[in-house]
This record gives sequence, structure tokens and C-alpha cells, in this order.
Amino acid sequence: MQGDIRVQVPDTVRTFTQLFSCTPRGARLARRLVANRMDVWGFAYDSEASESVTLVVAELAANAVRHGRVRGRDFRVRLVRRDAEDAADFVRVEVADGRTERRPVLQEPSDEGGRGLLIVAALAEKWGTDLCLGGTYKVVWAEVRVPGR
Repeated sequence: MQGDIRVQVPDTVRTFTQLFSCTPRGARLARRLVANRMDVWGFAYDSEASESVTLVVAELAANAVRHGRVRGRDFRVRLVRRDAEDAADFVRVEVADGRTERRPVLQEPSDEGGRGLLIVAALAEKWGTDLCLGGTYKVVWAEVRVPGR
């Protein structure tokens, strides 16, 4: 009797992590390096996937600089891509900053701002926040769907 022989292909997890100064210059650099990383991962600069992930990073990095800044502390950007046969393809974007008492809230836009999280919510399948390391920093994360391999 012959059984079904299935070869299990291991999942590939790709990550990118970088600290940036909590300044507008740091936010711009984060956006540029993420666009480059997406290109390295096979998503051309002008592809929908690259533009979506880069825009999510740009908005979350701008929020980290504007609302999450703590003197003397940087913000961190982390991308995680898991290539798996049995899972949807996403890039998880995480932006961590030191201002734990200020959690982002989706609100009506005004002349002062408020559009960034609306953009993130529109581009991401889901997004949220987590407190990490005993509450020393918070992570705002979003999962953006990208084409499969």
C-alpha cells in the first residue's frame, strides 16, 4: 500500500530591523530604507505592495516622531515577512517608540492632522498597539497583504 508522501517546505521568515533618530530626518530615512528592503525582497519600488508598506511605515514613523518622542530615545522599525505555502502573505510593520502613555486612536481628521491612522487602517488588513518589555516602549503594528511568492 502506497501512502501519500508530502514534502514539507519550511517557512521562510525575513526580517528587517533598524533604529532611527526620533526626528523628521529619521522618519524620512525609515521610509527610504523600507522601500529599499521591499525591493531587495522582490517588490519593485513602484509596486503596489512596496508603496503600501512604505506608506504605512511613513505614517507610523511620523507618528512616532510627532507623538511618541522621548528625549534621548530612538524609534525602531521592524518588518517581518513570512513565506509559507499555507498562509496568506503579509508584511508585518512594527514601529516602536518610548511614549507608552500615548496610544494611537483612530479619529476624525482635522486641520492639525489625524489622517495618518486612517491611511494605515485603509492599507492594512489589521493594525493595533502592544506594550512591550514591562511597559518601557509601545509598538504600533500593521499587517499589509502582499502578493505571494
